[in-house]
Amino acid sequence: MWRLKPLKRFVLLLGLAPLGGPQTVTPAATRLFRFHFQLGPVRRILPLTATSRKREKDIVTVISESLSVGNIALVLGLVAFGLLAWRSGFIRYIPNNRIGVVEKLWALKGSVTKGLIALEGEAGFQPAVLRGGWHLFPPFKFRLHVMPLVTIPQGKVGYVFARDGEPLPPTQALASNATATDYADAAAFLRQGGQRGPQRRVLREGTYALNLAQFVVVSADGLYYLSLSPDEAALFRSMASVIAERAGFEPVVIREDAVGVVTVHDGPSLRQGEVIAPTVGDDPAAPATYHNSFQDPEKFLAGGGQRGRQLQVLVEGTYYLNRLFSTVELIPKTVVEVGNVGVVVSYTGATGADLSGDGYRHGEMVKTGQRGVWSEPLLPGKYPFNTYAGKIAIVPTTNFILKWVKGEVGGHGFDEHLSEVLLITKDAFEPILPLSVVVHIDYKKAPLVIQQFGDVKKLVEQTLDPMVSAYFKNIGQTKTLIQLIQERSDIQRSSSDDMKAKFSAYNLELKEVLIGTPSSQPNDRAIEQILTQLRARQIAEEQVETYSRQEKASVKERELREAEARAKQQTAITESELSITVQSNAGKAEYQRSLQQAAQIRALAEAESDKTKLLASGDAQRLRALGEAEADKAARVGVGQALAIEEQVRAYGGPQLQLTREVMSRFAEAIQTSGVDVVPKIVVGGGATGPGGGAGGNGSLLESLLAVLLSDKLGVGLSPAPAAAADPAQTAWRDRIRREVSALPKG
Repeated sequence: MWRLKPLKRFVLLLGLAPLGGPQTVTPAATRLFRFHFQLGPVRRILPLTATSRKREKDIVTVISESLSVGNIALVLGLVAFGLLAWRSGFIRYIPNNRIGVVEKLWALKGSVTKGLIALEGEAGFQPAVLRGGWHLFPPFKFRLHVMPLVTIPQGKVGYVFARDGEPLPPTQALASNATATDYADAAAFLRQGGQRGPQRRVLREGTYALNLAQFVVVSADGLYYLSLSPDEAALFRSMASVIAERAGFEPVVIREDAVGVVTVHDGPSLRQGEVIAPTVGDDPAAPATYHNSFQDPEKFLAGGGQRGRQLQVLVEGTYYLNRLFSTVELIPKTVVEVGNVGVVVSYTGATGADLSGDGYRHGEMVKTGQRGVWSEPLLPGKYPFNTYAGKIAIVPTTNFILKWVKGEVGGHGFDEHLSEVLLITKDAFEPILPLSVVVHIDYKKAPLVIQQFGDVKKLVEQTLDPMVSAYFKNIGQTKTLIQLIQERSDIQRSSSDDMKAKFSAYNLELKEVLIGTPSSQPNDRAIEQILTQLRARQIAEEQVETYSRQEKASVKERELREAEARAKQQTAITESELSITVQSNAGKAEYQRSLQQAAQIRALAEAESDKTKLLASGDAQRLRALGEAEADKAARVGVGQALAIEEQVRAYGGPQLQLTREVMSRFAEAIQTSGVDVVPKIVVGGGATGPGGGAGGNGSLLESLLAVLLSDKLGVGLSPAPAAAADPAQTAWRDRIRREVSALPKG
């Protein structure tokens, strides 16, 4: 629609409108002009809608009514000139959403002799592109290729392929963009040493006006290029499929619990013997080499980066990488659970000094970051560890159990290939012995264990299994089968003590040895027979013990029944015992009264004797006071009396007899006073004839009792005692008195 307005203006400017009044135009001329206007080349350039067709008809009507035949000829000439100008490329229009790639058809300098793009004005594709609008060109000298703008969608990556530039050297996979960085200026790109081929620098989101004769852009939406040959399409599609296989149109997104292992496909190769490229350009403080996780290939290579698998990994985040330059493999993070440590065995790094000492010949233990077994283990946590640069051996630091039991596997799986120990006993039996061992590994000694054995499972299978099996085989050869069963506890205790030193030699701490019950092998009934005999023997011993206990139970039962019977008769027994006690207490009381009476009589006799002596002494003193003569008489009388009394006592047979008679007399008086029966109602006879014949020779029972009691207390017999001999002391006293009396003056 808008295209008709300039045409109408053009016709009016040429003076085709009526000037100075109407003119006559033949119908044939009108039909001729309409034919050429509608069917000519201009119509193909200016497509008309329904509205524009109506306006075209109006314009033609006006022109046909106002033009003369001469003016029609002029218009036809101008139209022919316009068509010729368009065909010659003199004027071209480029929409604003497109660009124009200019191709020079001829030039005085000739054609391009090197490369594809004409940098010096030669014939060929020109480096500059034209943007939207009308453009005038010299006729028949240029050809304009209208191409779309390159658009990279949000979150996508575009790849650039340069058709012209310096050729790639054999050691280079992608074209360098160290100096040639601007794809929008093809001339600058080529003059700054840009290389042909796939480029290292990718296109991020946005719209780019690129010279598609020089650059081919491969994106997720398709290919952007100016086709120069039918064979190019297959090449570029192949390149797009390779990128798509690597998910190269999408950024690399590393999610939680994963790391990205990067493999670089360009740059210097690794030295001989190296398996992984070292980390370079990871310091933001050095912007010249900081490649920000491989997103800037040129800075990576400037920092000394090498092709191959990289030690540096990608952690959580989004990365826009050139997948032709570097690919990413996602691996899980290494997790060291609580109760474990991770011992790092590094395949890369500098060669370090062995820290385990000269006496420890089991590989090299080095500092962190060097090649070998790291001396410091990884504590519990998550680590973005590159498993291509080394391995992490998980070592449990909690107690773990190794079971020599087929079919039973511990939580760590170290004992999955262990089975019961086959023994040969002293008595030629072949039992199998199940056992378990509780082991602990100090986390600081974990690197030593890995250095020596590689991992804990190899330690168990290659060292602990044969060592433990051999130890218990030796034990089995010294024990009979019955001893092996009955002394299991002692064997378990001694084996724990013996094997601690053996385990310590391998940097292990043995906590405990647990021995199970020996059992027979499949289809072996000999051990079962022995066990049956042992069970029968045990049953017999238990029966003996049962009978013994039953015997004791019967005794206890008898005692219980006696106790029950005694309990039933307890009242009578208690009454009889109380009666006996009462009678015994009464006899004791009577006996005590007798003793008291005897003591009283003895005291009276002694008091009477003392009285007599005092009276005699008093008389002697009195008589001595009356006069010497009377004193002599009194003394002589006293001596005589004393001698008389002494002789009288001697004549009676001693003082005991006299005292006995006195006691008996007093005892008879006491019985008479108390009224107790002296003669019992029932007389028990001895059954023998006394010396006097008949039963009368026995005497009174009471007399016998009293005689016995008195004889025990006084220490004398009942038969008459012979005359006592004179007391030497008394004799000496009498003699002294006699001398004193004799010494007194007479007369």
